Amino acid sequence: MSEDFFKSYVEENMPLIMHISRAYARDEETLKDLIQEVSLQLWRSHKSFKGNSQLSTWVYRVALNVCLSHSKRMKKKIDTVPLEWKNDFAEENDYEKEQIDKLYSGIKKLKESDRAIVLLYLEDKSYKEMSEILGITVSNVGVKVNRLKEKLKEIING
Repeated sequence: MSEDFFKSYVEENMPLIMHISRAYARDEETLKDLIQEVSLQLWRSHKSFKGNSQLSTWVYRVALNVCLSHSKRMKKKIDTVPLEWKNDFAEENDYEKEQIDKLYSGIKKLKESDRAIVLLYLEDKSYKEMSEILGITVSNVGVKVNRLKEKLKEIING
């Protein structure tokens, strides 16, 4: 994988990297850090990509691993409150922005492993792709997706 190809591929997959990172970030600075760390890990490990799966599957898996590792490290640290939070992820109207914020707020209340499943589902990954990324069976993916959709509805709607 050449440097130019790698750079273009990371740019092409940046929306995917941002979606995953956003679900695990507490604030804008953490989001930026996670995106940077995912990009760095992709660069460090790109030579080990064997082509057994799609590149997007590999990017997803690296991004999830980085975010989960970060989340575990943060649990050991003292909780802090960000001084400022600007939500400028997309240019939606107020209603859409509110709905997206509710969705991500609900996702953040799920267990870390469940967040990964919801994010994959929101990215329209097939159950087979989800199975490959998460290392669980396709039928297990189906069961978990259905349970998590109901759980998210409860969280969001109260």
